[in-house]
Amino acid sequence: MERASATNRKGYGWALSAGFNAALAAISAKLPLHQFIRYGLVLFFNVTMWVCYVNSLKALSSLQATVTNFATNFISSGLAGFFFFHESLSFQWFAGAILIIIGVVVLTNSSIENKVSTD
Repeated sequence: MERASATNRKGYGWALSAGFNAALAAISAKLPLHQFIRYGLVLFFNVTMWVCYVNSLKALSSLQATVTNFATNFISSGLAGFFFFHESLSFQWFAGAILIIIGVVVLTNSSIENKVSTD
C-alpha cells in the first residue's frame, strides 16, 4: 500500500504540473512578445503539458488525472489573469473555484480503485 500511495502522489504531481503548463501556455499567448516567440512558448508549454498529463495517467485513473489537470489549469489561469493582466474575477468565479477544489479533494479521497502500474 505504501508504494501505491507514493505512485498516487507522483501521479498528482504530474497532473498538477500538466495543469500549470496548460495555464502557462495561455499566459504566454497574451505576453507582449514577438508573435513567433509567443507561438513557440505556447507550443512548448502545450507539449510539456501533454507529457505531464500522459505521465499522470500512468499512476491515476483518467478521471482523477483529468479533473486535477482541469482544476489546476482553471484556477491558475484565472489567478494569473487577475494578477498579471488585471482581469476582474467575479464572486461566481471564486465560488466555482472553491467547488472545483472540493470536488478534486472528494475524488482524491474517494474509493476509486487504485490503478495498477505496469512499471
